[in-house]
Order: sequence, then structure tokens, then C-alpha cells
Amino acid sequence: MLANTTTESNATTESAKPKWTWTDARRTLFPIYGEKEVTKFLLIGSIKFFIILALTLTRDTKDTLVVTQCGAEAIAFLKIYGVLPAATAFIALYSKMSDALGKTSLFYATCIPFFTFFCIFDLLIYPNADKLHPSLSAIQAILPGNAQSGGMAVLASIMTHWTSALFYIVSEIYSSVSVGLLFWQFANDVVPVDQAKRFYPLFAQMSGLAPVLAGQYVVRYASKAPDFGSSMHRLTAAVTFAGVMICFFYNASVKFVAQNDGIDMSSSPAATTSSDGQKKKKPKMSMMESIKFLASSQYLRFIAALVLGYGLSINFTEVMWKSLVKKQYPNPLDYQRFMGNFSSAVGLSTCIVILFGVHVIRILGWRVGAMATPAIMALLSAPFFVCILAGLDSPTRLHLAVILGTIQSLLSKTSKYALFDPTTQMAYIPLDDDSKVKGKAAIDVLGSRIGKSGGSFIQQILVFSFGNIINAAPAVGVIFYSVLFAWMSAANKLSHLFVAQTEMDKANQQMEKEKAKEE
Repeated sequence: MLANTTTESNATTESAKPKWTWTDARRTLFPIYGEKEVTKFLLIGSIKFFIILALTLTRDTKDTLVVTQCGAEAIAFLKIYGVLPAATAFIALYSKMSDALGKTSLFYATCIPFFTFFCIFDLLIYPNADKLHPSLSAIQAILPGNAQSGGMAVLASIMTHWTSALFYIVSEIYSSVSVGLLFWQFANDVVPVDQAKRFYPLFAQMSGLAPVLAGQYVVRYASKAPDFGSSMHRLTAAVTFAGVMICFFYNASVKFVAQNDGIDMSSSPAATTSSDGQKKKKPKMSMMESIKFLASSQYLRFIAALVLGYGLSINFTEVMWKSLVKKQYPNPLDYQRFMGNFSSAVGLSTCIVILFGVHVIRILGWRVGAMATPAIMALLSAPFFVCILAGLDSPTRLHLAVILGTIQSLLSKTSKYALFDPTTQMAYIPLDDDSKVKGKAAIDVLGSRIGKSGGSFIQQILVFSFGNIINAAPAVGVIFYSVLFAWMSAANKLSHLFVAQTEMDKANQQMEKEKAKEE
């Protein structure tokens, strides 16, 4: 009798254990529910997909043009003397446009000019580059020491190939504007915090497929062209298609959130609502006032520290790695093919990381997600630096250094897209509209450019001091790890403010709901 009772007890215990079902799997892998939520996610996610598609294609193209024509060291010079001034001018213009235009008009006015330039470059500028470029000897004649070596030789090469430098600058601004402003500004306006914890990691997973597609398009089609000019035509066709799709899905998303969530995107981003429900404009701010506004907020300063940390650290290792890749693949089409495969690998690894780590932010918290990227970069950069310091005096060592640098850059970018971007963008959600628009614009465009340009300025000094960036590897390593530790410290401090700000925001929303019910 006792045996029977024990058997029945065990059977009851076994039946009481929860069973893993398809519903549980779906909830884990795709925690988005209802037809409206799924539609909203797919529409907004498609915007990021095509933004990343265009970004990947233009990024690989700008690197191929500049690195093969001017050398990887030219990147450090371009980011200081080209990208930083252009970013400063853009953020001043964007701030004025945000006061004058509605959100929808601002999106199109920001997006369309970039794709117009890419078409003009392909159809008019690049085919006539030989007529537009001055000769190297003419440039060397006006530079000190005839620009025969070191930093002056790099400057001479940039001035000789100024159209490629222009393409690089515009593409760099687009890389910041497209994701930081065009996508995240819109997503933060229409996705509340509770949805963001589920949507944002999956946005990264969905857009992670874009580099895979872009990379294979480059490898299997664009790089198979008879010359680089024909390859440019094939690349620009794909970039233009992506631009059209960005505008199409943005328009569809705006209509959807207006109909289902009651969110009006026609108002100015700088407008606020008064107590009587009427829209009114915020006072216009000059560029200096915008900088002061950013500096006055500890919360925004910590976000800026994260963006600056990534911009500085990724720039240090990336230039050295690209310099080694150029040595191994000096032909532009070979270099383009390598970078295409690299972009595909970044996209694929991003999808895999998100597939297994989609719940890192939700379960382990914002802090862990924010600190994961600098921790990964610190771990993976060590063997890369060790390999360079050991010497690159043989093809085998050069090949090994390229492999280690590729792995380091690959996983750094993967963690950036999978964890750094979602956590950084989530940090903006509890803020007021003014902080979101002007503070975010200053951080994402100007802040990230200062980070990368700051790293480039340091590398420029090192190039003049050591002759090239590879010889300066010991100094780069010391600075690199100092930046990573400062970045992790800022992320840790911001995590406490983010939790407090989110709770305060929820409390305010609850009070407003209760007040509305009473009225």
C-alpha cells in the first residue's frame, strides 16, 4: 500500500513539473504579442533594416576608396579635418530644422539629401575624378618638406584624392545620422519603455540580417565587376533602393502609430504641450546654448561618456586593423571583397548573439547590457596587441594579425549592435522631449564624432611621432585600455540614474492618468 502511495506521489510530482511548449519557445525568442504589436514591430524594424543596409554598403565603399588610395592612416586625418567640422555644421543645421519642421518633414529633410549625394557621386563625380583631382606632385610642392613621408605624405594623398575624402565624410555623417537620429529618434517617440525592453533587442536582430545581405551583394555581385567604376554603379543602385524603402516604411509606420496609438508625428520635435493642451514652441537655442544644455545634465553627460568611450576605443583598434588588411589586400576589388565578407560575418554573428542573449537586458538588467561591450573589447584586444608587438616581419605573422584583428573587430561590433545600441537608446526614453531631441542630437552626432575625432587626433600625433600607426601600437594599447575602464565606470553610474529616472517617469504617468480620470 505504501509503495502504491509512493508511486502515485512520484507520478503527481512528475505531472506537476512545467513542460516546455511551443508557446514558451515563442515567448522566449519573439516576445511580441498581438497583431498590432507584431505589425508595429515589423514596420519600425524594417526602417532600421534598410538604414543598416545602406550604411553597410556606403561604409564598405568609403573604406575601400580611402584605404586603398590614401592608406588607413588617412582615416585619422579625415575624422579631424573633415568629419568633425561637417558634423558640427550638421548638428547646428539639424537643431534649427527641429525648431522649424514637423517630425515627419524633419525625417525626410534629413534622409533624402544623403541618398541624393550618393547618386550624384556615382553618376558625375567619380567618373570625372581624374579631371577633378590635382596631381600628387602639385600637392607635394605646396606642403612642407615636399610631403615625402609620415603625416605630410598622408595629407598629400588625401588632397590628391579629395573626391574620395568627400565621399568618406558624407558617409560617416550618414552613419551617425541614420541610426542615431533617423531611426532611434522615431523609435523613442513611438515605443514606450515596457515595449522597448522587448522590441529593441529584436530590432538589432532583425537589422543584423542587413549586413549579411549587403556583404554578400558586395562579394558576389559588386566586387565581380570588371573595374571599380562599374562596381560603384552596382553599389549605388542598391543604396538608392534602400533609401526608397526607408522612406516607404517610415511613411507606413507614421500612419500606423497615428491610427492605432494616437501618436501625431506632424508636430515639431521642439514643441511641447501647455496646460490647456495647445502646442507651443520651445525657445530657440544657439549651438553654444545646446552645448551648455548638454553639460548641465549629469544624466546626459554619462550617456555622452558611453558614446565617447565607444568612439575612442573602436577607432584605436580599427585603424591598425585596416592598415594590416590593406597590406594583405592592396587591390581595391580584393579589399572590397574582404570587407563584404566581414560585413556579412558581423550581421550573422549579431543575429546569433541576440538569439541567445535577447533576454540579457530584460533578465540581468540594463547595467549588465551596458557594460558588456567594453568588457568584450578589453578581453579580445589583448591577443591582437600582443601579435603586433611580437612583430609583423613575415607573411604568416601578418596573416595571424589580420585574423586576430578581424575577430576582435567582429565581436566588438556585434556586441555594440546587440547590446550597446539598445541600452544606450533605452537611456533616452525616460527623458523629456527637449532632452531627447537636442541632447540626443548633440550626443549621437557631435558626441560620437568628437569621440572618433579625438581618437583620430591622438593617432595623428602618434603617426607624426612614430611614422605609422603600427609602430605606435604600445602607446595605443595604453590609451585604449584607459578609455575602456572610464567607459565601464560611466556605465555603472548611469545605471543607477536610469533606474531612478524610469521609476519617476512611471510615477508621473500614473499621476497624470489618475488626474485625467478625476477630470
